[in-house]
Amino acid sequence: QVQLVESGGGLVQAGGSLRLSCAASGGTFSLNNMGWFRQAPGKEREFVAAINWRTGTYYADSVKGRFTISRDNAKNTMYLQMNSLKPEDTALYYCAVLRGDWGSRSSSAFGYWGQGTQVTVSS
Repeated sequence: QVQLVESGGGLVQAGGSLRLSCAASGGTFSLNNMGWFRQAPGKEREFVAAINWRTGTYYADSVKGRFTISRDNAKNTMYLQMNSLKPEDTALYYCAVLRGDWGSRSSSAFGYWGQGTQVTVSS
C-alpha cells in the first residue's frame, strides 16, 4: 500500500516561490507515475502536473512556465517548484499516483492521495 505525505506549503506573497514535497512509502516509487492536483474552496480538484518514471512531464496550461515537477527516486520524493505565484494559485495541494493512462488529467485516473498541504498566495 502506497502512502503519500505532502509538505512545504505556506503563506507567500504574489510573485514569490514555494517548493512542495511529496514523500512516498510502500510500493515501488521509482516505477510509479505521479502527479500533483490542487483544490480551492468551492471548486473541483484540478490537475496541476505529472511526471513519469522516466521523468517525462506534462502540465496544466495555467501553471506551465511557472511550476516545475521533479522527482528524486533515491529519496522516494516528488517535488513541485512553484515560481511567480499568483493569488489564484491558492489551494490545498495534493500528490497522488497515476493509475490510469499517461497523459490523464482527471482525478479519477489517480489514487493513493495524500492529505494535502495548504498554499496561500496573498496579493
